[in-house]
Amino acid sequence: MNAGTRNYAIVTAAYWGFTLSDGALRMLVLLHFYRLGYSPFTLAFLFLLYEAMGIVANLVGGWLATRYGIARMLAVGLATQITGFLLLSALSPSWTAALSVAWVVLAQGLCGVAKDLTKTASKSAIKLTAGEASGRLFKWVAFFTGSKNAMKGVGFFLGGLLLQALGFQASLWLMAGLLALVLGGVLLFVPRLMGKSKASKSARELFAKNRGINLLAAARVLLFGARDVWFVVGVPVFLYAAGWSFTMVGGFLALWTIGYGAVQALAPALVKRSDDGLSTEVPAARLWSGLLALVPMALAALVVAGVPQLEWVVVVGLAVFGFAFAINSSVHSYLVLAYAGSEKAAEDVGFYYAANAMGRFFGTLMSGLLYQWGGLAWSLAGSAVLLAGCWLVTLALPVQRSTPARPSTPPLQGSPQP
Repeated sequence: MNAGTRNYAIVTAAYWGFTLSDGALRMLVLLHFYRLGYSPFTLAFLFLLYEAMGIVANLVGGWLATRYGIARMLAVGLATQITGFLLLSALSPSWTAALSVAWVVLAQGLCGVAKDLTKTASKSAIKLTAGEASGRLFKWVAFFTGSKNAMKGVGFFLGGLLLQALGFQASLWLMAGLLALVLGGVLLFVPRLMGKSKASKSARELFAKNRGINLLAAARVLLFGARDVWFVVGVPVFLYAAGWSFTMVGGFLALWTIGYGAVQALAPALVKRSDDGLSTEVPAARLWSGLLALVPMALAALVVAGVPQLEWVVVVGLAVFGFAFAINSSVHSYLVLAYAGSEKAAEDVGFYYAANAMGRFFGTLMSGLLYQWGGLAWSLAGSAVLLAGCWLVTLALPVQRSTPARPSTPPLQGSPQP
């Protein structure tokens, strides 16, 4: 195994551990507080700072990873997640509802910082370790994102299981302990200077991305807003209200996420590859965005019509949504690295995932509001509107890199030698 493959495997394994705990955390918080009687909007509010902090964490994380190296940012992200878990475990049943909500929102905000610091560092590592081998970058990105989301799905199931078996506090302690082991592995095995380069010196330079990345970031806001507008609150509450148990709801979300991750990993086999990396991949992004927008439109119409066995119609429809969404997400994740420059890949990825976090923030907020105002039909209609916007943005994506590759650029510290 060469150095690049070895580093890719280590970073991927570390991020698996992190993602497993992050998925479990979402289910722990959602189910625990729903059981305590919190409203749909309040449940969404618990995750708002988590998503909002991700916007800042991605921007700053990309700059920090470029300045101090990917290994340090992975370690900081894992340590921050452990701190967030310990803060949540200190929640007391004797506290008032207002104090409890404030405490959870604060701890969730810390976990949001952790998530996006870790994700930005991990995704940036792929750009460095993949090298210049034809097709390798797309395959490695697809496997990384697909396996990560499969792990998140397992985490959803694990969160429900731990809540039932150990309770809220003990579950958080267990996950903090397991993440401490992952942190030790990162400190021991990831090269310290991996990804270290010359960082941007001003905010203007940090935000001055090429046209491809700017447009892709806009599409990402709309794409992930369209998912979370139904995923965070609308569908889980709808299924529970239809008579599903917590275990069934958590199981469905887990299976949906695992299936979505599996399709992401298979995306390179479903999307035709081109020699230049863009001429067939960009049209694929446009095609799959358009197809995806049709799914929530149809589902919203069926919900309004009140078809029989509606919950199962929704489940099947969201399975179709998950397939098309996975292809979209995988192609986007590849394209940001294809558009990114080599020297500041971490900053480019951080900027892009800040847009991702902004989409999740908006989707989370609207998930609670739309479901409270008009039920699942409004949530799905909101998703359709956002996806139509995503499709329009992808029509403007460039099919050529604005800045040609420069083979003479020296390799980054910690990256595999050519």
